[in-house]
Amino acid sequence: MKLTRRALAPALVGLTLKGAPRIEGGFALENVEQGHLLRDRAPLMRPRESERVPVVIVGGGMAGLSAAWWMERQGFRDFRLLEMENEAGGNARGGENEVSAYPWAAHYVPVPDTEAGLVRELFTELGLLRDGVWDERWLCHAPKERLFIHGRWEEGVEPHAALTGEERRQMERFATRMEEYRETGRFTVPMERGVAKSTAAEQALDRITMGEWMRREGLTSAPVRWLADYSTRDDYGTRVDDISAWAGIHYFAARQSEEKGPLTWPEGNAWVTRRLATKLRTYVRNNSMVFRVERAGVRWRVFTQSRVYEADCVVWAAPTWLASWVVDPPPPRWVMDTAPWLVSNLTLERWPRERGYPPCWDNVIYRSPSLGYVVATHQNVARHQERTVWTHYWALADGRGADQRRLLLGGDWHYWSEKVLADLERAHPDIRQCVSRIDIFRIAHAMPRPLPGVMFDERRQARLRPRDGFAYANCDLSALSLFEEAQYRGVEAAKYALGFAGRGR
Repeated sequence: MKLTRRALAPALVGLTLKGAPRIEGGFALENVEQGHLLRDRAPLMRPRESERVPVVIVGGGMAGLSAAWWMERQGFRDFRLLEMENEAGGNARGGENEVSAYPWAAHYVPVPDTEAGLVRELFTELGLLRDGVWDERWLCHAPKERLFIHGRWEEGVEPHAALTGEERRQMERFATRMEEYRETGRFTVPMERGVAKSTAAEQALDRITMGEWMRREGLTSAPVRWLADYSTRDDYGTRVDDISAWAGIHYFAARQSEEKGPLTWPEGNAWVTRRLATKLRTYVRNNSMVFRVERAGVRWRVFTQSRVYEADCVVWAAPTWLASWVVDPPPPRWVMDTAPWLVSNLTLERWPRERGYPPCWDNVIYRSPSLGYVVATHQNVARHQERTVWTHYWALADGRGADQRRLLLGGDWHYWSEKVLADLERAHPDIRQCVSRIDIFRIAHAMPRPLPGVMFDERRQARLRPRDGFAYANCDLSALSLFEEAQYRGVEAAKYALGFAGRGR
């Protein structure tokens, strides 16, 4: 979606400091009011039109698109996908301006291993994988990652310069312990490949925090603690002292230690979701907020403001927690908290001055409250591009999600723009002279937070079992906000829906 003045809410505003050029911008993709209508159970007009369809998919993020992709692939085309926004994609949407396309959230997919059959099938269909060879255009170009530490940039995200002997020993021990867990084959993506084989000792990791596990292991030095904390904020929006140790270990142990890639695009994972949405456009209904799903005899009624759908089966690919506000009879409240995020796209008229390792695709600042930034123009084959777009990520990870959401939504554009610029000034003192605009997306419920006890909680596992023509499909069923988990959950729900709809016809 090309970002225009009409797409911003509120109107464009500016930020000017003495001696710096004026910076324009605003909030993008804001749709808080509709979400609050659901939360408050506001009375909405009942639709006059109706449609009978065997399967309805609620939610057009990666899980919903994957469910639709699988059904269409199996030759089943009698379904509808209902998406609240004007574009499918969920947290894998993207934007574009005159400089570059850019992501609004999810921005890469790790190169799937040979066991990741579903991802490889999809990427073969999209032309990313041909005869076992990945398209080089979308494998992340070198240089990939760097870390700003001790006043300069160094290669890689793992701290390695100027470590003491003890700090180096702890970093090596941490890597060894993660390799040991990796070799068990019980930390996998999707998680269901390995979690069913978990031992009692591994399940016990879910009852303590990652921080507690590290203290038990003697991993207390600042660099190793920072690496773990950065990683849990990156994948879970949660601090190392709050996250389940099982989930924290999964971050490191579920991937190959030496993987090529990742796969990335200027617009991030919107490259994938847009192609899926285009392929499935016959079945997708955008601007269709589902405000009620109710049982009607042996069927389900799914209400939007323009139409009610009579369905044999519902695939709930929207966030699982939202079902308690929409479905009747309501399911129990969801067991998981969610993490809010701030994603900012900064348009730069020129590159700031650098010190140390050259600019990379992923750029991280040591001990920053943010997660750093990725460069949208990194995949551009041109040797030099003066103007660029940086996507800056900030997980509001301190304390309860509800408290951080109030902070996120309470700060205006000036407040958050200043926070982002001050963060980047740690590594780029002249950043204010480079930026011409900052567009911000506030994601109130960006991802699930797998706090201790969640991974093996029966309440989570119960939602994995479809019943009575209703199947949950969101990636939060896995408590892991990963592309592969969303695809897997969507396909599993689609398989159930195909069987159920077939029985009902």
